Amino acid sequence: MQIIDSMEQLHIEEETAVAIGKFDGIHRGHQALLREILDAKKHGLKAAVFTFYPLPAVVFGQGEASQPFERRFQSLSTRAEKRRYLEEAGIDYLVEYPLNLATAAIEPADYITSILVERMHAKLIVAGPDLSFGNQGKGDFALLRQYAAKYHYEARQIEKVGVGGKEISSSRVREAVDRGDMKAARVYLGSWYCVEGIVLHGTEIGRTLGFPTLNLVPEGEKLLPPFGVYHSQVEIEGTWYQGVTNIGRKPTVHDGEEVTVETFVFHYHGQAYGLPVRVELLEYARPEKKFSGKEPLMEQIRQDVERAERYFGIAGHS
Repeated sequence: MQIIDSMEQLHIEEETAVAIGKFDGIHRGHQALLREILDAKKHGLKAAVFTFYPLPAVVFGQGEASQPFERRFQSLSTRAEKRRYLEEAGIDYLVEYPLNLATAAIEPADYITSILVERMHAKLIVAGPDLSFGNQGKGDFALLRQYAAKYHYEARQIEKVGVGGKEISSSRVREAVDRGDMKAARVYLGSWYCVEGIVLHGTEIGRTLGFPTLNLVPEGEKLLPPFGVYHSQVEIEGTWYQGVTNIGRKPTVHDGEEVTVETFVFHYHGQAYGLPVRVELLEYARPEKKFSGKEPLMEQIRQDVERAERYFGIAGHS
């Protein structure tokens, strides 16, 4: 997959099928857009995703008003996670359009002519009914259709995907993640909510307690669920393992503000330092707590591990 993140790079010579959207979280609605452009590859078009970086909420100071300020501008998927997903899906070109006050002021008609038509050679453009682009967000699907005959492309509107009588949206996924409802998030996403990163050397306190963990420091842009303990599964070098994950600041052993994602992995005895891993969160088990010392902490960890063993139906964690 070729990644284009500047206007200078944006010159695709091949004819493309383009999906336009924010693609935050790449939920099942986004996946419907992707299926359209991936299917167009059978007709000789290259599959291209046109999205924005950073998200409009960051540039314009928006975000979900009901959320705490620091969480309003975090994303369901980091830039790296989004890139990984789209590459694995088979996308040929990812355009991360550099969004700022100047580029956001481009007139909608100029978006179509100078970017989608001249720079991307779009022959098929797909988007949802809530499409908005260009100066003051005045560009919409009706405008795309208006120009379609003139520039010889097809504009295809993909309706919202629903579940349980409700439309799936990034906002709905965020609400599920905010309350720690990982099963609901999975329904909307079509997969488990995950945190990705490189395994780092930690303080090895878990090892001294008899429960060594894989330690990640999530990117600041990543929206995390409530701090606490989760049943999880972890992908390490292409193999999946079951585990117990703690997300938070470890108040019993640390006074700092750094947030970590630490996972005790069942039946894994390898050396994972420096490796990229994916931690999928399956179920919220309990909130993060501060204990009076290491002994009560160790007892709680034992209980967490035993609860996870029952959850996964496994005997013993060695």
